[in-house]
Amino acid sequence: MPIFEYECAACGQEFEKLVRQSTPAPHCPQCDSTDLRKKLSAFNAASAAQTRRNDLPASCGSCGHPDGPGACHLH
Repeated sequence: MPIFEYECAACGQEFEKLVRQSTPAPHCPQCDSTDLRKKLSAFNAASAAQTRRNDLPASCGSCGHPDGPGACHLH
């Protein structure tokens, strides 16, 4: 069951929605619009290669956005 990220074209609200085949078309939780843009989501994949924690980008500490401070809408 995939989780998709959307941005509402009407009000700019960004949200995530669990979408199943039987689920009706999503709508914006803020303004109820169905004029949505599906965003490109980051994903995680398992790998046999080891990655050191220091090799990964640090989060900003509040939202966990991997690109660091200023990358999210919170800062």
